[in-house]
Amino acid sequence: MTLTEKIAQLIDEKGPRYTEISDKIWAFAETRFEEVQSANLLCETLENEGFQVERGVANLETGFIGTFGSGKPVIAILGEYDALAGLSQQAGSSEHNPIIANGNGHGCGHNLLGVGALAGAIAVKDYIQEQGLTGTVKYYGCPAEESGYGKSFLARDGYFKDVDIALSWHPGTANAVWHARANAVINATFTFKGRSSHAAASPHLGRSALDGVELMNVGVNYLREHMVDEARIHYAITNTGGLAPNVVQAEAEVTYLIRAPKPEQVRDLYRRVLNCANGAALMTETSVDARIVGSCHSLVPNRTLETIMHQHLQDLGSSTVTEEDLRFAKEIYDTFSDEEKALVVAQVGKEVAQQLAEKPLLRTVVPLANEPVFLGGSTDVADVSWNVPTAQCTTATYAFGTPFHTWQVVAQGKTAYAHQATLLAGKAIACTAISALENPTLIEEAKAELQQRLDGETYEALIPKDLVPPTVVEAKIL
Repeated sequence: MTLTEKIAQLIDEKGPRYTEISDKIWAFAETRFEEVQSANLLCETLENEGFQVERGVANLETGFIGTFGSGKPVIAILGEYDALAGLSQQAGSSEHNPIIANGNGHGCGHNLLGVGALAGAIAVKDYIQEQGLTGTVKYYGCPAEESGYGKSFLARDGYFKDVDIALSWHPGTANAVWHARANAVINATFTFKGRSSHAAASPHLGRSALDGVELMNVGVNYLREHMVDEARIHYAITNTGGLAPNVVQAEAEVTYLIRAPKPEQVRDLYRRVLNCANGAALMTETSVDARIVGSCHSLVPNRTLETIMHQHLQDLGSSTVTEEDLRFAKEIYDTFSDEEKALVVAQVGKEVAQQLAEKPLLRTVVPLANEPVFLGGSTDVADVSWNVPTAQCTTATYAFGTPFHTWQVVAQGKTAYAHQATLLAGKAIACTAISALENPTLIEEAKAELQQRLDGETYEALIPKDLVPPTVVEAKIL
């Protein structure tokens, strides 16, 4: 029996249990730093499988590490389980149909992500036991990937220092191994404080904090012309200072995501955004308090590990889909806007796009890219990738072209094809981990590649050394 056949057998035997766990986390739909039920369920599953579980790591109430085995090498498998606000949606419905108005939903598939990683970690444990191997597998329960950056806190506090390689995956619309870069990001909040007054009777006595926010945003908008092409700046006004227009707003707040391809670029861009904030405060005679509340680094690819993972993904073959799967996937595809469908054509060409429009579940494995693909977004997996060689895959959990952070993702989160693709990801992770366990040379080559890509740079977290992640109670208030 080949390695891929053995791992497939180990994971498929427990497949129904993984589906049950994934569906429960889908229903919990807990947002960043609030994933109490999801984390407890994953911890209990690991403990029942013989893992030693350490909870509350890096001051993350819903973060944990499950460990099995002993000695070197140490393989980290990364799991996520946070949902998104405002994306509540009925499962299996091809119409926008929230369960709870403005409720939460797994619009990025982390109910699947955490469980696919779990399946991989448990399969590695089972294989170590059966084969009598030396080595350690660690499941990292990483909360708050969505603008909370749980892995950044773990990396900053040294939780990957004893790890040799790290593996993860993400739900997607294709079977592929990422050979990619991604933007570093700083998430900062700017709180302006002024002086209230009657806006009609005594406006000259007031100093508007909302004016400070608006002038800052204008300044940053002018800044956009003078930054590197790949950089991105987004903002949301999170406190407008009240609902009464005849009261000068004494306090207002805006939150920014500042992205750039390199850590030093995002640091400098943050400095320039801060200048805009200070200038706005000066113009309005208000004060501004700037706080970095999260961050992550740029992503460092590792072709050594990615090549092994890609080969295993090819050997495993695509997950099984039924006519019922294809029918529902097509219903979802038909909900996409013309612009979203045009993006599919741009990605795969007109002929393939026409085929996918009828059968939008991609079965093949996408070739591994020769050069790193640039992703405009950000991921806290990046902080791990600066510390240890890291590889990630994606599997076809959704209809091709499904945009992330949408109700369509939530609607597909409990489908049979999403569950099968989740198990496929777990198998690819486990096979890659075992290849590393049985071949120390592979690990040394991956580490050498990491050092070459860093080219003398060392990891320094972008989040402040004294920043503490919010508690569950604090997260509910935020």
